[in-house]
Amino acid sequence: MKDILKDLNKAFENKIRLGIMSALVVNDYMDFNSLKELLDVTDGNLASHLKNLENADFIKVRKEFLDRKPNTKYYATKSGIDTFKKHINAIEQLLK
Repeated sequence: MKDILKDLNKAFENKIRLGIMSALVVNDYMDFNSLKELLDVTDGNLASHLKNLENADFIKVRKEFLDRKPNTKYYATKSGIDTFKKHINAIEQLLK
């Protein structure tokens, strides 16, 4: 049991961060508004959790303009994907 718990990552214990990483692992990228709609959260709440994951180097951000409107895309990093999969595997082991 002790070995299983060591693979849980506190960065993903919040349900919004868990949702962000789940969405980014199964998609190449998602933009801010798509994540906001998917997770049904406010701008500030989403931005706060995205910044937390970005600071942990689990996601990266790319800003660009589409038809003169800013568009921010979020991608899971290799480190983020690996750490997230390890976290999910630990949860699965706990449930067995």
